[in-house]
Amino acid sequence: MPRETKKAEIVASARDRAEIYRLLAQVYFKPLSQEQIDALAQADLAALAVGDASPFADGYNDVYRYLRRMNTGTRQELASDFTSVFYGIQTYEGRAAQPIESLYRLDGGLVMGEASGEVYRAFRESCVKVREGLDLPDDHLSFLFEFMACLCERIATCVEDGRWEEASRTLDEQRAFFERHIASWFPRFKAIANKLVVTRFYRGWLKITQVFLADEKDSFQVLEDALQA
Repeated sequence: MPRETKKAEIVASARDRAEIYRLLAQVYFKPLSQEQIDALAQADLAALAVGDASPFADGYNDVYRYLRRMNTGTRQELASDFTSVFYGIQTYEGRAAQPIESLYRLDGGLVMGEASGEVYRAFRESCVKVREGLDLPDDHLSFLFEFMACLCERIATCVEDGRWEEASRTLDEQRAFFERHIASWFPRFKAIANKLVVTRFYRGWLKITQVFLADEKDSFQVLEDALQA
């Protein structure tokens, strides 16, 4: 395969991953606006919801079927479900399902725990900063996903510029961050959230997120092989 073609494929793959991370960050950040809900409803989710061969089909089918029945009360219903579960108002066996790493790792159960400090340092070392005025800890899942998207974009830019060694170093950084700060606790969070969400919409996004994160391990290896080649 010609070098420029391979280069373009790597860039496209990295930016596709960045787009998915940003979408997931949006889903877990705060209740969706009507504009965001309308955008998802207009997306071609039906095409993503078919085909047994795709591990994403089940999750997208939940989201598609929920939005297909959208009405004037949809935004409020989703906001209620989000607030109840992801703001920690409801609990299951005494455990809340806030998407915050510190609640599931290390000193577990404490917001702004040791994991939050680790994430803050990782952001600082990569010259990334959470916007001021956001009343959420650095290790909130949305910010972790945004950071992963940032690293995907950084890899794509390095490849475009021919900075292959820097792209490889960034990939190593991204994989280490993913394994320590996302993959290590998301399954525990999802298990509790599944017990609490009531809408098919959020059940679907939990499934989609789980499949995407499981697939990322292969994505890292494929990208590493491509960069080495």
